[in-house]
Amino acid sequence: MKLFWSCATIMVGLFFSSITSQGDEIIKLPPPAHQGKMSVEQALKKRRTVRQFAHRGLELSQVSQLLWGMGGVSNRRGLRTAPSAGATYPLEYYLVAGERGISGLAPGVYRYRPDTHTLELTLKGDLRAPVARACLHQMWMAEAPVMVVFAAEFRRCLARYGDRGIRYTHMEVGAASQNLFLQAEALGLAAGIVGAFQDQTLSHTLHLPPQHEPLLILPVGYSP
Repeated sequence: MKLFWSCATIMVGLFFSSITSQGDEIIKLPPPAHQGKMSVEQALKKRRTVRQFAHRGLELSQVSQLLWGMGGVSNRRGLRTAPSAGATYPLEYYLVAGERGISGLAPGVYRYRPDTHTLELTLKGDLRAPVARACLHQMWMAEAPVMVVFAAEFRRCLARYGDRGIRYTHMEVGAASQNLFLQAEALGLAAGIVGAFQDQTLSHTLHLPPQHEPLLILPVGYSP
């Protein structure tokens, strides 16, 4: 009996260590550039929503630039590239990386940490197809090498602004998603945008914390 419980204890310990170790894997992103080859005006003119992607992966430096442009820290005070009501920053960003989607990065779900400009592995495996199925079976999304999922922890903004914090959070996700669109264009990439999905199914697929409510998804890659 003692041997049985010892083995059971070891197995349970290994099980939980395998879960927690995923969250401990931190990837430091390359520093972003603060000057590019394309003007804001050119990026605005070129920006289009795409729903087809080439079978070509991205470099980690491109992903770094995309995420910083979307909502990264832009000055020493900790302010970010996207405006936020009262600097409450209710948005959370998750990167869904496909198999060979990003050079040198394993497929999985990664949480972007703007304050440290890092990625934290939260879930292993290529989940692009399950995400696309959760988005009412829009399978074109799964062709993109990466997807960026925008989620919100509303209580951060609600604590300061009451119910109006919901509106402010929606304004912020609009600003951050447009940032990502324009940064993608400036890098010679393209993006789609998806707001139609089953909230609970998507949250379950990505193992999002209960307080992180999904709002928007942008698949990103090269145009075919």
